[in-house]
Amino acid sequence: MSELFDFQVAGLPVHVLLVHVVVVGVPLLAVLLVVLAAWPAARRVLWIPTLVGAVALLGLTWLTVEAGKWLVERVPETPLIEEHADQGEDILPWVVALAVVAALIGALALVERSADRRVTDAEVAAARGVSTPARRSPARIVIAILLLVATVGVGVGAVWTTVRIGEAGSRAVWEGSFSDEPLEDR
Repeated sequence: MSELFDFQVAGLPVHVLLVHVVVVGVPLLAVLLVVLAAWPAARRVLWIPTLVGAVALLGLTWLTVEAGKWLVERVPETPLIEEHADQGEDILPWVVALAVVAALIGALALVERSADRRVTDAEVAAARGVSTPARRSPARIVIAILLLVATVGVGVGAVWTTVRIGEAGSRAVWEGSFSDEPLEDR
């Protein structure tokens, strides 16, 4: 894929631009997903924009990896560059997992919305003396707890992988390329 595109914008490699979206987006998405998994009121309001953001981040992460492959072919080969490049694709499964968690949170929000409507209908019927209100499902509570645990696990894994890859990339770029002391007038 990297052979098909010229991954440059205004003379800069796209990888060095997009990597910032991934480095900021993955931790933000991970934290937002934990909040949504733990807080039903937020989940009801934010699940759609979060799911859209997760899918967009997945696409941008894939594009960042492809742009990185393109860039590797255009820089001198060093052990630090190789280490970073070898780790680069490790983030994709984690971002896929974040998108899956976002979809599961959306599914839970839809189930909760449906259940809330049924409870409301049952409460109206009960007020009219027709039937008794439905009870909240303990299964839904267990599912929400399991989803929260999964969200925390996926979030921690995604953030750790992002940090590990980013650290290798920053070492590849900056290690040995600056002076410990200020340079004299140039």
